[in-house]
Amino acid sequence: MSYGGLMAALAALVAALFCASLLIGPGAIGLADSLDALLRGRGEAVTLVMREIRLPRALLGVMVGAALGASGAALQGFLRNPLAEPGLIGVSAMASLGAVISLQTGLAAAFALALPLAALAGALAAALLILVMAGPRGAALTLILGGVAISALGGAASALVLSLSPNPFAAAEIVFWTMGSLADRSMVHVGLMAPFFLIGLALLAPLGRGLDALTLGEDAAEAMGVSLRRLRLTLVAATAALVGSATAVAGGIGFVGLAAPHLLRRAVGGAPSRLIPAAALGGAVLVLAADVAVRVIAPDRDLKLGVMTALVGAPFFLHLIARARREGL
Repeated sequence: MSYGGLMAALAALVAALFCASLLIGPGAIGLADSLDALLRGRGEAVTLVMREIRLPRALLGVMVGAALGASGAALQGFLRNPLAEPGLIGVSAMASLGAVISLQTGLAAAFALALPLAALAGALAAALLILVMAGPRGAALTLILGGVAISALGGAASALVLSLSPNPFAAAEIVFWTMGSLADRSMVHVGLMAPFFLIGLALLAPLGRGLDALTLGEDAAEAMGVSLRRLRLTLVAATAALVGSATAVAGGIGFVGLAAPHLLRRAVGGAPSRLIPAAALGGAVLVLAADVAVRVIAPDRDLKLGVMTALVGAPFFLHLIARARREGL
């Protein structure tokens, strides 16, 4: 299949799953009634369900999946490591720490947007820390080690807050939030994520040529006129915007940024400039499919989206490790 055909097929699959996300839910609403409520606003109760519950959930599914898929492909291209994933530089862990602090201190209960804003602040702190630790000319290995340290710090701090929490209700909210979910989200969350999502994609868009050149090695890329310092700065900023905003509105959703690029790498030839757009669509497909699955598998239970992606992603990750060992990587 040609690259254009692959992108068209992925876009069609995203559109189909988006429609499925709008139509599938605990309320038994017919197709005609759903469309009337969504497009024309007919039926007060049905309109509320479609426009304020299902539409934000479907839109966030597309944006969260695309953000994780695109950032995962970009990081794998920059680090030249097929096992890299968006949480590698610590943005997810620090965003989770910000959200945990807002829940523990009661800010999330006092102010509706306190939780996602605190998570975004944590993501920004992670980006600044990784840039400081990597230095102006930090190599890829330095970036990885710095990211591991920041991830460990964020995870340990979140665990400390949870273990010292005197409020069992806050502790339960923290645990449920870290599992990841798109349920009970509104258009406010869509509006909060959308600017960071668009900024992140805009920053990633011009990096394709530099990442393609980097596949030949850092020396070759610099000889071709690629500024590795600028590339790294832009990549970290884009990843912070994409992953930070996704974590802020959806919580912890793992393995999408790892799986989406791998599923599509051979189909696009491995070039990062082609893989990033394809992985964005692939990530949207994975998140939408998983979100539809949690509603179909356990309609009466609040099965978390992050649990579903982990159940599918963990065996996939083990398969990648086994294949890497066979290939001597």
